[in-house]
Amino acid sequence: MGELQSGIQYLSGVGPKRAELLRKELGLETLNDLIHFYPFRYIDRSSIHNIADVVPDMAFVQVRARVVSRNLITIKHLSVIVEDATGRMEMVFFKGTKWNFERLEPGRTFIFFGKPQVFNGKINIVHPEVDVPQEGSMAQGTLTGVYASTEKLRNGGITGKVMCRLQAAALGLCLGEVKETLPDYIIREKGLVSLQYALKNIHFPADSYSLQKAQYRLKFEELFFLQLSLLKQKYIRCRAEKGIVMPKVGPDFHACYNALPYALTGAQQRVIREIRADMMSGHQMNRLLQGDVGSGKTMVAVLSCLIAAGNGCQACIMAPTEVLAQQHYANICRYLSPTKVKCALLTGTTGAKDRRAIHAGLQEGSIGIIVGTHALIEDDVVFRRLGLAVIDEQHRFGVDQRSRLWAKGPGDAAPHVLVMTATPIPRTLAMTLYGDLDVSVIDEMPPGRKPVQTMLIGQNRRNAMYKFMREEIAKGRQVFVVYPMIFENEKMDISNVEQGCEEIMQAFPLKDGYKVAIVHGQQTPEVKNFNMSAFVEGRAHILVSTTVIEVGVDVPNASVMVIQSAQRFGLSQLHQLRGRVGRGAEKSYCILVKDVKTSSEAQRRLELMCRTEDGFEIAEEDMRMRGPGDLEGTQQSGLPVSLNIASLARDGILLSEARAYAEKVLDADPGLSRVENAPLVSELKKDKYNVKDYSTIS
Repeated sequence: MGELQSGIQYLSGVGPKRAELLRKELGLETLNDLIHFYPFRYIDRSSIHNIADVVPDMAFVQVRARVVSRNLITIKHLSVIVEDATGRMEMVFFKGTKWNFERLEPGRTFIFFGKPQVFNGKINIVHPEVDVPQEGSMAQGTLTGVYASTEKLRNGGITGKVMCRLQAAALGLCLGEVKETLPDYIIREKGLVSLQYALKNIHFPADSYSLQKAQYRLKFEELFFLQLSLLKQKYIRCRAEKGIVMPKVGPDFHACYNALPYALTGAQQRVIREIRADMMSGHQMNRLLQGDVGSGKTMVAVLSCLIAAGNGCQACIMAPTEVLAQQHYANICRYLSPTKVKCALLTGTTGAKDRRAIHAGLQEGSIGIIVGTHALIEDDVVFRRLGLAVIDEQHRFGVDQRSRLWAKGPGDAAPHVLVMTATPIPRTLAMTLYGDLDVSVIDEMPPGRKPVQTMLIGQNRRNAMYKFMREEIAKGRQVFVVYPMIFENEKMDISNVEQGCEEIMQAFPLKDGYKVAIVHGQQTPEVKNFNMSAFVEGRAHILVSTTVIEVGVDVPNASVMVIQSAQRFGLSQLHQLRGRVGRGAEKSYCILVKDVKTSSEAQRRLELMCRTEDGFEIAEEDMRMRGPGDLEGTQQSGLPVSLNIASLARDGILLSEARAYAEKVLDADPGLSRVENAPLVSELKKDKYNVKDYSTIS
C-alpha cells in the first residue's frame, strides 16, 4: 500500500522520538493510523474579532493585530502588546519565549488565536496560536479540528497546531492511495461521499456541510462494519450450531405455572414465548434476558428450565456468588414444590458427602435442575443430558469459565444458553456488546411492587437520618448502609466502611439492643457468608457493607438503603443498590448521602436517581454522562471494538440504521460470497473488526 503503511517517523516534522511518543500515547504507528485519527471537535476560525469586543467568557477568539512592543520579563515570561483599530491587549508566553521574542517583531501583523482571560483587571491570552495571514493552505480552513492529546504529547512539542500540520502532510502524501472499503451499491443506496472525500473533510472541512457529509460517511461505515461482523457470527452460528429440539413443555411446566400465586406480567409471558420458540427451533438458543431489579427474571428462568425437564433434559443455573446461588436455590425450590423435578445446590462450601450425592444424581439424571457457583464447571461435574444453561449476571463470568460449562452438554447438540442481567443496558450498547445475541427485555414490573422513595441529603442531615433509621427498625424493619471504600484513601475525602461501621455502632449501640453486621470484599468467604446470613435471617438490624451486596441479596424485610458518599457511584450501580429494598410489602426508602465536595455532574446524577426508577432511562443517561466503556456492570474494560468517530451515546439512531442495513446485506448474501461484496470481506479481515463475541459461551 506504499505510503499508507510507511512508519510515522518518516513524516516531515516527526522523527524517531516523536514517533515513539505518538505510538505510546495514541497508538499511532503508520500514516494510515494517523489519517484515521479524527478530531473530536472543531473551532470555527472564520471570524476575526475586534480587540474591543473581546470578553473573558468567550470560549476562543481570533484577532488580527499588529505587534506594538515585546518584553522578555524573565527567560520564561514573555509579554507582547498587540493592537488593532479598536484597542490593545496582551499576549503572554511561558514557553518558547526566545523563539517568540525573535519572530514577533514590532510593526508586523499576525493572527492570534486562544482563550481570553483576565489578569490584574486586563484581558490577555496566554499561549495563543500565532499565524502569519496567508491564503490557500490546506490547514487554513475556517473550521479547525481539535485532536485528543495528553500532557506528554504537548510537552514533546506535539501541540494541536503541530497535529494539524502532520495531518495535512500525511494526507498530501497518501490520500490518493486510499481505496474504497464499501461496495459501489452501498455508497449509491446510502448516498455516501467517497472515502477520500470523507478523510480530507474530516480533518480540513471546506465548510460545515462538507464536514457533516464526511462525519456521516465515516460514522456509518464504522457502525455498519461493527454490526456486519457481529451479525455474520450470528448467521454462521445459526446455520452451524445444532440445538436440542424441545417440542413440548411437559406436565411439570404446567404444574408450576398453574400454582403461581400471581399472574405473570405481559412482558414475562412474551419472553417465555420467545425462549420457547428458540428451544423448539432445532438451532441453539443464545439469548440475553435483560430485566430490571425485581422484574421477575428468576421466574422466567425456572419455567425455561422446566421446558428442558419436560423434554428429558437437565438444566443448570450458574450465579456469581454463593449468597446469590443460595437465594436462587431457596426461591426455585419453592416454585418447584408442585412439580416432580428435583433441584440441588452445588457451591464451593458443599460438603464432600453431599457433593458425591449431587455428582451421582447429575450423572444418572435424577437431579433435573442444579443451581450453583463456579463449582458447576469443575471437571468432576458430569451431566446425563444438559439441555439448558442459565447464567445469571453473565458479565461476572469469564469466557473460559462459561465455555467449560457449555462443554458439559451432550455431544450430539449444544445446550441452549440463557444469559441474564439485572443491569439495564442501553439499547445501543446491548446491540454492540451482545450484537449477535437475541435480546429479550422484561420491561414491566410485577403488580404490587411499591416504588422506592429516593431522597438526597447532605452529611449535615446525619442525625435526622439516624432518627429515621431507628423509627424503621422499631417497626421491625432492617437497614442497609453502603460505603464506596474499604480502607481510608487520604487523597479522596470519602467515607470508608470500617470507619463507617464504628460510627453506626456508636449511633446504634449493642446495649440498646441494636445488632450491626459488616460485610466487605476483604473478608474470607466464611466471615462474609456468616455476617450476610445474620442479616438475611433477621438476626442483625443493620448491614454495613461495600458494594458486594449490589447483586442478588433478597431481604424483603429491609426497607431502607443508605448510600454514603453517593456521588462516588455510577448511576447504574446506584440503581442496582436501590433495588435491594422495596422487595417486601412495606414502603421502602433509598437515602443518598452526598459529601460536601460534590461536582455539578455528580449532583445531576443524584437528582436523576430521585426523579426516576426506570433502569433503562438511568442506563441511557449514565452512558451519555460517562461514556459506554465505563458503565458499571456491563463491560468494565471498555467496548469489544474501538470506535474512532462514532459514539454509542450520541449515534443510537445511526447505529440502528447501520444494523438494519447490515441485516439487509446478509439476508441477500449470507456468506458475502458475491463479487460486489469483496470489499466487505477484505475489510472484515482487519483486526479492528475481529469482534470479541460476548454472547456465546464457546
